[in-house]
Amino acid sequence: MTPLMLTGENLTVDTVIEVVERKRPVVLPQEVASRLAASRSMVTRYLTEERPIYGVTTGFGRFADVVIPDSDRTRLQLNLIRSHAAGVGEPFAPDISRTMVLLRANALAKGFSAVRPQVVEQLINFLNHDLIPVIPSQGSVGASGDLAPLAHLALALVGEGEAWYRGVRMPGAKALNQAGLKPLTLEAKEGLALINGTQAMAALGALGVYRARCLGDWADIAGALSFQVLRGIPSAFSSEVFQVRPHPGSIQSAKNLRHLLHLSRLTTDVGEIRVQDAYSLRCIPQVHGASRDGLLHVAEVVSREINSVTDNPLFFPEMDQVISAGNFHGEPVALVLDYLGIIAAEWANISERRVERMVNPALSGLPPFLVENGGLNSGLMLAQYTAASLVSENKVWAHPSSVDSIPTSANQEDHVSMGTTAGRKALVILENLARVLAIELMCGAQAADLLGPELLSPAGQKVWAFVRELVPPWDSDRVLSPDIERLTRALGDERGRALVQAVLSGAER
Repeated sequence: MTPLMLTGENLTVDTVIEVVERKRPVVLPQEVASRLAASRSMVTRYLTEERPIYGVTTGFGRFADVVIPDSDRTRLQLNLIRSHAAGVGEPFAPDISRTMVLLRANALAKGFSAVRPQVVEQLINFLNHDLIPVIPSQGSVGASGDLAPLAHLALALVGEGEAWYRGVRMPGAKALNQAGLKPLTLEAKEGLALINGTQAMAALGALGVYRARCLGDWADIAGALSFQVLRGIPSAFSSEVFQVRPHPGSIQSAKNLRHLLHLSRLTTDVGEIRVQDAYSLRCIPQVHGASRDGLLHVAEVVSREINSVTDNPLFFPEMDQVISAGNFHGEPVALVLDYLGIIAAEWANISERRVERMVNPALSGLPPFLVENGGLNSGLMLAQYTAASLVSENKVWAHPSSVDSIPTSANQEDHVSMGTTAGRKALVILENLARVLAIELMCGAQAADLLGPELLSPAGQKVWAFVRELVPPWDSDRVLSPDIERLTRALGDERGRALVQAVLSGAER
């Protein structure tokens, strides 16, 4: 695989996934190393000239007015890392921590943080050697950057803390040794540069956007399968409808549905069974499309953030200026991560309503809970319970974090974003969404078995076959949980991505 040239300018959500999941190697171009050296020379010169620089010749936060003697400036940086490594709780999943390493390297590579090239190279070494810091997931307020999470990341760089090496968790020093790497020795400014940034929340955002894109397509696919077995009226998806209310997401979902339903022998005409469908069927493009449009905005903000400088102070060699400002504040990301959770929750909300329609004989015209010999068999009754539970839980998780603020650092940092909490919640909601969609697909496949899967559209038959490769028909009661989890995992793996491509490739994008 061609290495990624890390420039601080060229990361996308897709390239993040290539590095994080597919282990694409990363290289620091020589021109970037030269750019780093230029800003680094400012620190050296300013120290010689005895100019005050926040976090270099002073303490941090409330201690910004405390002058640090020359002899303690290196120790200051290591003390900062150790004291700020106050995270608690379960560690971030390795893919999140690996994304944080990539994003921090990319931000520093822009050349405004006054670190030596060796600092960025150490981060890149971690990526290329599959060395992943163990980073507790709780403890960031998301305003002076993600201080606690990034401090744990930095600990691993200097040979402290913990790391996973080739999937095995161990002390940081041992992990470095096994990888053939040496601990990084921090110099003036470099500890602050490593931890003052938004890379925890940005990592959650990048991975969340990628997962949401995939699940948004699955929402259309699952909805189309349910629409067929519930004998829906596809004229509601006519292109003329969306020309007079031209929201791009709705237009795209309607195109997907028209393609997915093409040649179905289960859909109906107006008046054949009913005159209008319920909203969970008729309004699929409007609801799914609104989430699609919201996701585009989230992706735009996240894409900017992963190529931004979020350090403080910032060094501008061309102007010979050091500026203390607030790019570390996570508010832009916090707001859209809350939005991402709401977006995912809405996909799940309407999906569960379609599940209810399928298992309820008064609404579906199918056997109760989609099983023959009901009474002796409960069928998929509890599948809807589980979907309802997950959707209800999402409503709690969807409460925004960004509306909260608790002052820190003796009221010096008196407004914070809680952006990392927003990102953690969004990933939980996305995982719940995946399970709800898996339940909808299971119910849709079971209903198709009762009606005749050959009556489905060609795309619907591919979806039915995909589900049946993973989940057998429900002939008599069995334990349901493994089926749900197996199908949930498949929605996000290579099989699932291939199926999405296969059934949506003909839809105009």
